[in-house]
Amino acid sequence: MSGRIADPTRWREGAERIAWARTFMPATRAIGDELAAAGTVRDVRIAISDVLEPKTANLALSLAEAGADVAVSCVGRDTDDAVAAALAHAGIPVYAFAAAGSAEDRENVLALLGHRPDIIVDDGSATIRLAHIERPDVLDAAIGATEQTTSGVRPLRTMERLGELRLPVVAANDARTKSLFDNAHGTGQTVVFAVADLLGEPFAGAHVVVAGYGRVGSGIARHASALGARVTVAEVDPVAALQAAFAGYAVLPLVDAVADADILISASGVAGTVGFEHLQRLPEHAAVAVGGGVSQEIALDDAVRRGAVEVSRSGKVSALRIPGGRTIRILDDGHCINVSAAEGNPVQIMDLSFGVQLAAVAYLIEERDRLDARVYALPRAADDRVAAAALASFGGTVDTVSETQRAFLDSWRPAAP
Repeated sequence: MSGRIADPTRWREGAERIAWARTFMPATRAIGDELAAAGTVRDVRIAISDVLEPKTANLALSLAEAGADVAVSCVGRDTDDAVAAALAHAGIPVYAFAAAGSAEDRENVLALLGHRPDIIVDDGSATIRLAHIERPDVLDAAIGATEQTTSGVRPLRTMERLGELRLPVVAANDARTKSLFDNAHGTGQTVVFAVADLLGEPFAGAHVVVAGYGRVGSGIARHASALGARVTVAEVDPVAALQAAFAGYAVLPLVDAVADADILISASGVAGTVGFEHLQRLPEHAAVAVGGGVSQEIALDDAVRRGAVEVSRSGKVSALRIPGGRTIRILDDGHCINVSAAEGNPVQIMDLSFGVQLAAVAYLIEERDRLDARVYALPRAADDRVAAAALASFGGTVDTVSETQRAFLDSWRPAAP
């Protein structure tokens, strides 16, 4: 077995937490059992590049138990070393350790690609994109890839538009069972809780500005408001901005909204959303964080070039002095705060996302000779199958369409007067 982890002796600690998470992941178990029974992934090489914690470990184990040849990598800041040790003990090659820096993270991803995966299961599409740049030979024989995030799907669609995408990709992020729950309920809730935990301050009465009102931003706004915050939204899409207004939030350009903000949370998934001009406008001691997101969504490198200086640090909260004398707080260096500074999304939420990932893997294999190098939606039937498995665990049952309803739906003729 190959791999690179921090401490193999911690495997029992990781295994206990993985087993606990498994009890709350019925959709992942159900779709994994289907793959095992059908032999869908048997001997298929699958590389998983995702946040490495107990929930992701269950995705890897589900695929391995179904017969796939699985390997895993993760950037250091998102790695749980005990979970990495447990997967390695189970025979899965793992290239991840919490102390890894950016150069070691890159080496770990390249080692993962060295397994020549048939399918890449990605979060943020960094591994898919690195394969295009550094290991295009891996793509020649690959079946395809799946991508779990909005910020990861965006560059893949750009690659498709430019004719540079070299394999089929299923946008698992866009499946309803993923985006309607993971993005709004999961990320929205955990971003707000992570910010509250790091600051140790109540949201009640605070002015929270949310940059971006997609499904993540709307979830952040809703949960911040539920905790008593006054919420203002900044959005470049007129329809999304109108949705925010209909939800009862003030809607302003970001440079105006931040002038009296206590907390600014970027949820755009676009680098440079919070620019130097926004940091300059923030009040003394305001806090800035990223929910979901990409590198430099808060333009910290540019701020440093313009004279901003870190003057103190306490754990994952740093004080940044902006030219002119004002000091603001940056949370977790602008990383994805609910993952690298907290526990990630609730297990029941990630159960849906990983059930979708398994369904996307099955779709790629079943359609392997019919898919071009494009970004695809997960078929509705596969999406519904994951949702039904999760619904059953809540004791719910989907209703059926009656013959009368079906006749109406199948007809285009107006009813008789």
